[in-house]
Amino acid sequence: MLLPTETRLKHRDLNWLSFNERVLQEATDKINPLYERIKFLAIFSSNLDEYFRVRVSQLRQIKKVEKSIRKKLALRPNKTTKLILEEVKLQQQKFGEIYRTQIIPELAENGISLIDSEHFNKVQKEYAGEYFKNKIAPHLKTLKIDLSENPEQFLENNVLYFAITFKNNEHLGLVNIPTDKCGRFVLFNNNVITYLDDIIRNEIPSLFPDEIISGVYEIKLSRDAELYIDDEFDGVLAEKIYESLAQRTDGQATRLLYDSSMPEVTQKKLRKLLKLGEIDMMPGGEYHNFSDFFSFPDPTNNPELHSEKFLPVKHKVLENTKDYFAEILEKDQSVHFPYMSFNYIESFLEQAANDPDVEEIKISLYRVADESKLTSILLNALEKGKKVTVFVEAKARFDEENNLEWGRKFKEKGAKVIFSFPKIKVHSKILLVVRRENDKIVNYAYIGTGNFNSKTSKIYCDHAIFTADKRLTNEISRIFNVLEGKIIVPREEHLFISPFSTRKNFTSLIMNEIENALAGKKAAITAKMNSLEDPEIIELLYKASNAGVKIRLLIRGFTCLIAGIPGMSENIYITSIIDQFLEHGRIYVFENGGDQKIFYGSADWMTRNLDSRIEVIAPIYDKNIAAEFKDILELQLNDNVKARILDDAKTNEYVKAGPNKKAIRSQYEIYSYLKEKHNI
Repeated sequence: MLLPTETRLKHRDLNWLSFNERVLQEATDKINPLYERIKFLAIFSSNLDEYFRVRVSQLRQIKKVEKSIRKKLALRPNKTTKLILEEVKLQQQKFGEIYRTQIIPELAENGISLIDSEHFNKVQKEYAGEYFKNKIAPHLKTLKIDLSENPEQFLENNVLYFAITFKNNEHLGLVNIPTDKCGRFVLFNNNVITYLDDIIRNEIPSLFPDEIISGVYEIKLSRDAELYIDDEFDGVLAEKIYESLAQRTDGQATRLLYDSSMPEVTQKKLRKLLKLGEIDMMPGGEYHNFSDFFSFPDPTNNPELHSEKFLPVKHKVLENTKDYFAEILEKDQSVHFPYMSFNYIESFLEQAANDPDVEEIKISLYRVADESKLTSILLNALEKGKKVTVFVEAKARFDEENNLEWGRKFKEKGAKVIFSFPKIKVHSKILLVVRRENDKIVNYAYIGTGNFNSKTSKIYCDHAIFTADKRLTNEISRIFNVLEGKIIVPREEHLFISPFSTRKNFTSLIMNEIENALAGKKAAITAKMNSLEDPEIIELLYKASNAGVKIRLLIRGFTCLIAGIPGMSENIYITSIIDQFLEHGRIYVFENGGDQKIFYGSADWMTRNLDSRIEVIAPIYDKNIAAEFKDILELQLNDNVKARILDDAKTNEYVKAGPNKKAIRSQYEIYSYLKEKHNI
């Protein structure tokens, strides 16, 4: 008998909070240098901001659905939102405790003081006054609101403000904190740092000279970040998105973060002023927007306070080659980021742009860097007369405007630019170079798990393969033909391509493991991904577990699958790695009765990746590269320093090394492994 859905699937939004808890754990882990721990506080804060702008806002949209329909679909947005807020409050309290009792004292131990305006000495007060007058004041917007007129006030998304109360209680003051213009931190002499907020706080009385100040409280409003575009209307989707970007600043409010010392009467005034409900109010500390700690200065320049910087591993084949095409034609070549340099992609494209035999370059861009060598190379290829086709994903969240701007630049220079299809995102990371060799067309392809973005390649752990294998390159060519509208179905035999065949192929592979287990053959599934959410895949994994298939999962983010439950998932074990770099690659290994099959690519086991995006999952046919991928995966599966156990208890307990066992910190071990393998 099947258990009820609620006992078989975790709620994705609640489980995501468990992921962010793991990020917060890193801020307390003394293995990490101090500034690395500060960085994890910034990541936690940034993650939470996006979560409220996207996931919580979606729950608000669900609330607008007719109640009878919500009941049929078992949707309970109010209950879920309440549980979310309870958990977030606990995490915020933990965050504040880490900041106050660990980070600030350890900064002081290392000769760095972070002080507030109450502790400015005479010299610092004078400096702060001059800094305010010359640097900050020109960017301030000061409002005094008459509350008796029952006005409605607009606050910009994710912008810091001071809410100021006065002794007469008839007015409320609002002052922006212009971190976008002035930065968040100001450095005094002798390694003393203060918040921009405190310099402004010190000057509040001068901004309201006719009032007696009774309270100053920092606030921040998060707004809905989703773009609800009706794809049924006529017009180019890209243009609709471009016109809709304003919603990013004036969308529905999803959270007001306020100083918890704010009196209840002031909270009510703000709620009324901003047209918010009780559920929108989130108490916090004296300061908000801790994502600004990404740029927290280190006036000591002490290397011991920062993570060790890895010098990129030099690829033994690609590092010194003068002919990428010859090397790739002879044998597939794999690259791994951030352990290796993104320059290998740029160099390959540069050679293609300058090669007279190259006729065409095709690439899918999901997140385009603001300015990059890659985009310059593509523009250069156009100048050299190459045909360039660029597929630009117009709906890559928070990157829409930049992506569209680059799409327009490419188009102006003569590229064939294709924007998103309605209701379909292109998430695949593929590149095709078409070259004429001895009067024959030869295709060269790049298939990866990460975006074509040199900046993120330094912090995202991703894998990719350059190949001239016709089994793969011919099908990559057909994918681009689909994107260009030349054909409707890509007719793949080797690649898994969403939304055409990925679900079907993964289902077949899992069913094969079930059949092998029942027949007494070797049966196992090992999979690494960002998130696991698709109910059909999860039910298949439960079925496989009950058949005796050993299932080992490595999941960075959230999972809706519940591991380790007798009679349901006792053969499933999940860990998650949070460390210096962001785990982003997807690798899938199926035992297949002893003749293992290994795949990698852009798709997680999420419904959107299987059914609603253009994704590419590729088999690894080269035996040496397959062994390399499995070695890397094995190091991660054996991590006992930064891996956490994901089980029903949601404790995020660290995997511990057994007695006399070597400590394995997989990201460091992978670096050493690749360094040894590519020793040149």
